[in-house]
Amino acid sequence: MRSSSFLREHQQYRPPHKPDSYYGIDSVVEDLQATTVSPREISHFKGIPSPENPPKVVESGVNHELTHPNCTPHAGAHTERLVATLFYRSTSPRASNVIPSPKKASTPQRSRSPSSRAAATDSDIPPTMAPSSSLDSYPLEPPAAEPEPLDHLYGSYVTPMCITSFLHLMTTFPLPPGSTDLTSAHRCLKLDSSQEQHPVVVELTLSPAPAKDYLSLADLRKHELIYRFEREWNVDVALRADTLWRRYPRLVVFDMDSTLITQEVIDLLAATIKDPPDLAARVADITHRAMLGELEFDSAFRERVKLLTGLPGTIFEELRPVLDVTNGVRPLLRALKRLGVRTAVLSGGFLPLTSWLAGELGIDHAHANEVVIDETTGRLTGEVKGRIVGKERKRELLIEIAEKEGIALEQVVAVGDGANDLLMMDAAGLGVAWNAKPRVQMEASARINGDSMLDLLHLFGFTEEEVRQLSA
Repeated sequence: MRSSSFLREHQQYRPPHKPDSYYGIDSVVEDLQATTVSPREISHFKGIPSPENPPKVVESGVNHELTHPNCTPHAGAHTERLVATLFYRSTSPRASNVIPSPKKASTPQRSRSPSSRAAATDSDIPPTMAPSSSLDSYPLEPPAAEPEPLDHLYGSYVTPMCITSFLHLMTTFPLPPGSTDLTSAHRCLKLDSSQEQHPVVVELTLSPAPAKDYLSLADLRKHELIYRFEREWNVDVALRADTLWRRYPRLVVFDMDSTLITQEVIDLLAATIKDPPDLAARVADITHRAMLGELEFDSAFRERVKLLTGLPGTIFEELRPVLDVTNGVRPLLRALKRLGVRTAVLSGGFLPLTSWLAGELGIDHAHANEVVIDETTGRLTGEVKGRIVGKERKRELLIEIAEKEGIALEQVVAVGDGANDLLMMDAAGLGVAWNAKPRVQMEASARINGDSMLDLLHLFGFTEEEVRQLSA
């Protein structure tokens, strides 16, 4: 019988000394004639097994304990379990935990020419990190060193050593009063496409969860040890309480730009304006800073729309063929539809394109900004009608849609990438950062940095085979 612990399952214990009655194939091979077989004494079962004295099966020196720590608790009892989903970043290179200088050249060090090395001197952070002109211009200490990339040593997937390391990490957190042992169970949810079929998404169930009065789930997600583990093994760890609602979402709300599609619509609009020639770059810079949270979204959006004054109102229809739907979105929405999950898109972009995309993908609700079009000229006036769909409005719309559909917020999932999605993600039962900006990655309940949004279904516990059946 398999145990409920990964460590017990993969670490075999053999007694240091063999009993006198030990008889194995090694003695037969060494000297068959001189071997005398002494019959084993069979001790009949006496007594009744209990948690203090569980039954044991002894076979060839390997001891197996039959325990049931993860079974259904007794009537009236409640067990707090924690589910950790490990996503290996199979297509993402290791990113530095130091924010790079915006002026730093992107040419690799080993391939730099003398001219490029000379150009690199314009960096605001010199390679030696030593201040040379003003202490106010440089950090007073160098950034922390990168942890050792252990996935390069043990395998570029979620290896048994990676899982063992994570379980060892979790044993450092105190357990609730009355609990003496941490047990675990694991499932491989997704395999890579290599010939060896290595696991790249693994779900671990830990029982019991760390003591809440010592470390809440929100703080545990941001713990330094968890962050360092992710850096070492090149994985994303999504931690969730093992509740009923985890497996049964009823409403999934998406952002549009850089989430459902790979582009920012307002940047596409700016790219159609050739005069002045730097307009597209200016709009893209404002968009980037707003998504990072450096600028207030509402004022930044009005400023960008003002720069689009004079564009023809038909520009939204012309952009439809240009929209690039994110990989995995269409099969994901088919799977959610089969599961009976309602969907919505809340965009800080423009309603004409958002409504059209929602109709194309079969999304149930769509909300975005309405721009004013001059009835005489048929061109954009640079003004926005009504309230801007910013971070506060997105949260309000999510709550309104959930109430209208009769769905508890615990069964709502919000997916986004920018700082204007944080309030919406905080209001939902689960907020997922999809290839998001650094601040959003740190604040979200879970994060996925992959190449297919179908990976969202693994957070609900679906295996790769089940995902294929749902999305077919």
